[in-house]
Amino acid sequence: MTRTCLKGGLIYDPCHGIDGVCSDLWIQDGRIIPAPLDPDDRAEIQIRVEGMLVMPGGVDMHCHIAGPKVNTARKMLPQQRRATAPMPRTALTRSGTLGTVPSTFTTGYLYAGLGYTSAFDAAVPPIGARHAHDELQDTPILDKGFYVMMGNNHLIMEQLKAGPHELIDATVTWLLNATGGYAVKLVNPGGVEMWKSGGDGYCGLDDEVPIHGVTPRQILRELAASADRLRLPHPVHVHCNQLGIPGNWTTTLETMKAMEGARAHLTHIQFHSYGGGLSDQSTICSRVAELAEYVNSHPNLTVDVGQVMFGETTSMTGDGPLGHYLHKVTGRRWFSGDVELEGGCGIVPIRYRDRSFVHALQWAIGLEWYLLVNDPWRIAMSTDHPNGGSFLAYPEIIALLMDRERRADFLQRLPESLRRACQLSELTREYSLNEIAIITRAAPARMLGLKSKGHLGPGADADITIYSRQDDVEAMFRFPRYVFKAGQLIIDDGEIRATTNGQTLMVRRPDNTDAQPVIRDWFQRNSTIQFENFPVDAHDVGERVQVFELTDEAV
Repeated sequence: MTRTCLKGGLIYDPCHGIDGVCSDLWIQDGRIIPAPLDPDDRAEIQIRVEGMLVMPGGVDMHCHIAGPKVNTARKMLPQQRRATAPMPRTALTRSGTLGTVPSTFTTGYLYAGLGYTSAFDAAVPPIGARHAHDELQDTPILDKGFYVMMGNNHLIMEQLKAGPHELIDATVTWLLNATGGYAVKLVNPGGVEMWKSGGDGYCGLDDEVPIHGVTPRQILRELAASADRLRLPHPVHVHCNQLGIPGNWTTTLETMKAMEGARAHLTHIQFHSYGGGLSDQSTICSRVAELAEYVNSHPNLTVDVGQVMFGETTSMTGDGPLGHYLHKVTGRRWFSGDVELEGGCGIVPIRYRDRSFVHALQWAIGLEWYLLVNDPWRIAMSTDHPNGGSFLAYPEIIALLMDRERRADFLQRLPESLRRACQLSELTREYSLNEIAIITRAAPARMLGLKSKGHLGPGADADITIYSRQDDVEAMFRFPRYVFKAGQLIIDDGEIRATTNGQTLMVRRPDNTDAQPVIRDWFQRNSTIQFENFPVDAHDVGERVQVFELTDEAV
């Protein structure tokens, strides 16, 4: 069996406490293996990487890369495809479009070119699962998966009102199994359903959802508890209520408090950290300090940032009322997609401008989160691609985190009033390379419960990114020297040398057979799709699948 040895690299493996230590790394059969005990033992393939930085492949735990909403966004933006030449077809790669919402093919190639080897789509409605799996199969190189939207699901809310934990757990299990999903996603829980019923969608946690008779607080608490009882590898993934609304920080804090006693991951937290009042948007300001203090003192919580970066992008979200709100404040085209039994989506092209006080504040708030959360294991890098910006902006974000003078220079270009609305100019913390390896690799893998990713120990997936050391940190992270996927050399000095089909990751638990008649009966009464036709099958998910089989005894 062929073995590869990467010789003499500076290893950054935070999971094992290794911070820039010169060592060899051995690979066999797609995995990292221990170094041979015999010093004269030789690998069939040796690559000299002396002085280069060796890290695990990047893990993007929150992005939007597949499914109906992503495909709709592509159709809404034909001008981007006309303005940007497509990625050309080669002997190894397929042609694909670029822009703020790249095609499936280019998404895989671009992530790999950046040193990322795993990515998770953050919001797929159950009825859109089959479409999402089709697109994930069409996305090369990456290991990938998706989170299943349940925060406004009619079936879930009916079981919550009925009450028994066993029925709630059985419904969550069935939805994950039926869709081939990886985790439970809550998007503006209850709020989207209120908006669809004629409300504004910006509800408080104790407002009652019409018809269903439950509150957002109940949805949050019960599904967080269910994810823990079911021992899902990733906790409930929460898109809080009132996203993007001035003054929403109080609702975010109440959401955090509602998670007491359960694990929870709060996503694109930047969009949920605004002070001020809705009636006077000039009062908008940062309230990161209070929220980060709460996160720092509550280890049951983790976050990713949703960093805003300046330029043209696209807002796409399972939060339909947010899409409508953005349409009203920007005047730009808008699409709202309602889906059967679970929420919908809102899609709006948007441009973040550095001369806009609000956009500059959003940019600053994201950086404040990185700098005010004390433990880098509790925060993950994200732009909520493409909502805050493209994942291609990660190298620029890294450079800003590692260099306070760079941040200060950037702040000088932004509206002066920004300094009074946030405390970014006062923060002097600079990230180390080890901390960058944590927030881009080790921490998201740990948050997702992926034990074979995010580290370089024996048994880990041989997903490896190697950077040539440069003074220009942004350039260094933008152009890896080598990228390996499952032990195969994929990127060599910016060129794609091979393409692979990564795996789709999903969880599965035994269905509760006692609850099946209840779920079936509900479907017969409420769904246009027959119960037997709803679940995805082997054809839908493809052959490259890694299933995490869960039981009550699993850890």
